[in-house]
Amino acid sequence: MTLGILGTKLGMTQVFDDGGMAIPVTVIAAGPCTVTHLKTLRSHGYTAVQVGYMSAGKHTLNKSLCGHLLSVGCELLRHLQEYRVQSLDGFSVGSVLSVRSFTPGSRVSVRGITAGKGFSGTVKRHGFTRGPMTHGSKNHREPGSIGQGTTPGRVYPGKRMAGRLGGQHRTVKNLMIMRVDEEHNLLLLKGAVPGKTGNLLNITTC
Repeated sequence: MTLGILGTKLGMTQVFDDGGMAIPVTVIAAGPCTVTHLKTLRSHGYTAVQVGYMSAGKHTLNKSLCGHLLSVGCELLRHLQEYRVQSLDGFSVGSVLSVRSFTPGSRVSVRGITAGKGFSGTVKRHGFTRGPMTHGSKNHREPGSIGQGTTPGRVYPGKRMAGRLGGQHRTVKNLMIMRVDEEHNLLLLKGAVPGKTGNLLNITTC
């Protein structure tokens, strides 16, 4: 049983259910992923399956990763991911995991990196209310007060201020699988997932 698979976000579209309702879905090119390593309880202290995704050239990987993949007879793969399992039955090095293991109606969690928006102010980053726009006001989008003077005489840690927005790992849970296209290795998930088009996604069963 496949507990997870790597994929690439292709974009969003919509599908219609049996009642004629339009449902927004995200199209993901999931897999195929090659099993590159099996970890056992005796050798590593836990049981897990390591899979690789997306072919890569030799110049894009370091020597240790190239040696690891070539030693087990696998092609060079850009991304590696590990999934813990209860048993290694049905898994072998070199076997391929695909969308065939997923069924419409089941739910998955998707982890990815959100779109980076650069250095942003408090209005965009935290949803602060803007200041007055007229009557001589000059603090249209200023953050306002960030603390007191003598006491405490400092800015408290965690104070919401301007800074980098996006570009962080985020997980969206319990997304329903609407359709599975085995011919083209596509998963259609209800709703949105983190990241821009072309981002790497980690899809795991709930």
